[in-house]
Amino acid sequence: MSPIMENRIFEHIDPEKLQQVKALVAGTDKVAITAHMSPDGDAIGSSLALYWWLRNIGKHPVVVMPNMFPDFLGWLKGSEDILIYETQTEVAHRAIVEAELLFCLDYNGLNRISRVKDAVTESKAKRVLIDHHLDPDIECDVIISHPEASAASQLVYHVINGIDGLQHIDLNCAEALYTGLMTDTGNFSYNSQNPDLYIIVSELLKKGINKDVIYNNVFNVYSVSRLRLIGYCLYQKMRIYLEFKTAVIAMSKEECQRFNYEKGDTEGLVNMPLQIKEIDVSIFVREDEDKIKISFRSQGEVHVNKMAELFKGGGHKNAAGGESYCSLRRTLHQIENVVRRREEFDFNNKTE
Repeated sequence: MSPIMENRIFEHIDPEKLQQVKALVAGTDKVAITAHMSPDGDAIGSSLALYWWLRNIGKHPVVVMPNMFPDFLGWLKGSEDILIYETQTEVAHRAIVEAELLFCLDYNGLNRISRVKDAVTESKAKRVLIDHHLDPDIECDVIISHPEASAASQLVYHVINGIDGLQHIDLNCAEALYTGLMTDTGNFSYNSQNPDLYIIVSELLKKGINKDVIYNNVFNVYSVSRLRLIGYCLYQKMRIYLEFKTAVIAMSKEECQRFNYEKGDTEGLVNMPLQIKEIDVSIFVREDEDKIKISFRSQGEVHVNKMAELFKGGGHKNAAGGESYCSLRRTLHQIENVVRRREEFDFNNKTE
């Protein structure tokens, strides 16, 4: 057995589930892969990794995303073949409904996939969930759920390795896996203490990935407008609640338009206030056309996923997200109330 499968964190992936997935894959040709709304690096990385592995073993997979992914992920091989449900509704819907096997990656509930939910509900395909969020609430034939994992890409790697070994992980698959791991850990700066991650990275390096090039492809391809937007947010929009070791940045629709906001322009912004010595919680709020997106980050034992739950969201201990359908002003008032309750979410202060 590979030493990767012997890692103590992942020895609890049920071998029977791996065999079930193996049998489902072996018994079908038409496979659809789905991930969550506003797909990030892990959603795209895990999906394309599975896509390439399935192609390499002779299957005909298709990847469907609810809406468009950021431009900085467009360099990944296979991204040009992703169907966007929002703009390619008919063909994307048909791809899911006609599939014989459906993979649900990096989401724990059908509410996370927007209108794709209609196609998934209509589909008669067998379903496999591979996810690292808490409390999965999807009816699936096989559920592989490990909230202790740093990324869905980490779990996809283990599923592939457990079923087939590493022989069909090619460079395209390896680059997608590394992108998912890198982006969902903030370039290995949070949720990244598990040695298993670095064993995986070592194996992906053997497959020929250039981690420095991947980093540049993802993080060093932004526009002048993005840099001006970041500077504006940090200089004029960042509010520090020093007593509560928290920073909050909020952007209105008008401000987004002023800086020619494009999807992905605020990627990583929520992490920046954590560089301040006294700050261990950062919250970024952005007003969209129909809702307000809220991102939470923390360091240490402040469980921001519990904060996100107050805003119809969730996630991980140190990285989570939610949304609001109130006005921006009302949302910020609610967030300030949460900030003032910060100690409730700090498990350093919890006693057994």
